[in-house]
Amino acid sequence: MTIPELLCDQTRRTREWTEMLIADLSGDDWTFQPQPGMAHALWLCGHLASAQETLLFNRCLDTSVLESEFTIHFPIGAPIKSATDHDWPSADAVLAKMEEMQTRSEEAILGIDESILDDPAFGKNGGKHPHYDTKAGAISHMIRHEAFHAGQIASLRRLLGKGFLR
Repeated sequence: MTIPELLCDQTRRTREWTEMLIADLSGDDWTFQPQPGMAHALWLCGHLASAQETLLFNRCLDTSVLESEFTIHFPIGAPIKSATDHDWPSADAVLAKMEEMQTRSEEAILGIDESILDDPAFGKNGGKHPHYDTKAGAISHMIRHEAFHAGQIASLRRLLGKGFLR
């Protein structure tokens, strides 16, 4: 197995876990917040699609494939707005964008020239990122990042009274 194949496999398996966690969400489940400003599943899912854009396409491939009209809803570092305070895209729209970005990401990872994986990958504004140094590291961080947020979704599920999944 090549490094791109391994990274693609890990990306796919992590997304399968996320998809299992969100499969039975409906209606207000998507925007449930345990406290004001905290993440809800809809924001987390849109954020994951946006993170694939940033960590893979921007940082590793120096390109962009995701429109800003989508990503503008999912900024990092600010309190997450409630369903009454923001005109969120629908869950169906976010799920479709997640699927599109997952397909594009898998194709891009499998097509990446393995020789560039040790090249530097920079964070925002060209600065050093605290979680990776190389393009392989950026892709690996994208996978860890999704697993981290999947854990948040798992917690939201439990707070909504949904059963444990494994």
